[in-house]
Amino acid sequence: MDKFVVYKSKLSGEVKISGSKNAALPIMAATLLTDQDCLIYNVPDLKDVKTMIGILEGLGKKIKLNRGTLSVKSNKIKKTKNFIAPYNLVRTMRASFCCLGPLLAKLKKAKVALPGGCVIGPRPVDLHIKGLRDLGADITIERGYCQAKAKKLKGTHIYLGGAFGSSVLATANVLMAAVLAEGDTVIEHAACEPEIECLVLFLKKIGARIEGEGTPILKIRGVKKLSGCEFKIIPDRIEAGTFIAASLATKSPITIKGANPLHLTSVIETARRIGAEIKIDKDSTIFIKPAKKLKPVNITTFPFPGFPTDLQAQFMACLCLAEGISLIAEKIYPDRFMHVAELNRMGASIQRNGPYAIIEGKEKLYGAEIMASDLRASAALVIAGLASEGNSQILRVYHIDRGYEKIISKFRKLNGKIKREKQ
Repeated sequence: MDKFVVYKSKLSGEVKISGSKNAALPIMAATLLTDQDCLIYNVPDLKDVKTMIGILEGLGKKIKLNRGTLSVKSNKIKKTKNFIAPYNLVRTMRASFCCLGPLLAKLKKAKVALPGGCVIGPRPVDLHIKGLRDLGADITIERGYCQAKAKKLKGTHIYLGGAFGSSVLATANVLMAAVLAEGDTVIEHAACEPEIECLVLFLKKIGARIEGEGTPILKIRGVKKLSGCEFKIIPDRIEAGTFIAASLATKSPITIKGANPLHLTSVIETARRIGAEIKIDKDSTIFIKPAKKLKPVNITTFPFPGFPTDLQAQFMACLCLAEGISLIAEKIYPDRFMHVAELNRMGASIQRNGPYAIIEGKEKLYGAEIMASDLRASAALVIAGLASEGNSQILRVYHIDRGYEKIISKFRKLNGKIKREKQ
């Protein structure tokens, strides 16, 4: 097991953003809908991507990933064999549950392990099951597996609103099933995230008939067969937001290339309120110049286009160094505060009250031995380490390998003092 050793750093230079993990994974699952070959560009080389490759190979696909290009070749999936996504793979990555919809649509049966618990709190699959049942699937939960079958899927009107708003993965699962259903489907309260819009564009390129991408209402007219295609994954807005947070926390001007600023509107506005001067060039290059003194702000996480829950931890690390008191309200995953205790070990002053965190800014943070609990908390601790006096040792960094491509080399290119060692 590895650890990161991070030293206080003044960042400078430019960083190139990789392809979006959260867009790539559902699109990889969507290749199950076609027997033809697909070539997908700008795919990040991540642990989660490799896990999805393992799942798809077990379901009959032949896959190669080479320098960001994913080649997916298909053998026809036999209905009597490859329809199971096993627990040993699904348990490591929630997005793998997205295989359920395309397997059901293609083979009329599927058996996918339930993804299980998570340190950021319960993330139930009830909306996935509801939407697929509305399409006509018979679904049972047995011995930790979701088993689905249907003689045929039939289009209908589906409402996908949940207790905390729309669900990205449920929208993806139901959408992928609906494209091969008989007749018309309307998904109301669909997720509007750029990753869902990217999935819709991929599905349309392989022959699906969909209207309304980027809106809460998706209209799908089922088709009988889908083809192959070439497609490029969008940039990772969460990675871009993480580097914006790092710029703020270390009070370092940096340049971010390859991101889509339209996917970062709420993040850029929040960074400006904290005290950054941000300019966007014609080619979408983002220039960030933080203020010498960070201002406190209130942040509430919401579904897109609101502030992303996946950047809550990283911006909390910034606000630990702001001059005043900030409030973060977590409206997506109310238990997503595992990083609070670790930041407090570094000298932060954070109090949690249910889905709220109150941050009293301090003049300095101090390096400490800390432990990463999940993917985004890992990034927050790296940011805090770069902004802290002395050095920090971050344990369990395997989490960060799931979602950040070449994170150490990217920070080193920005003059960040960070290295990986055996724990």
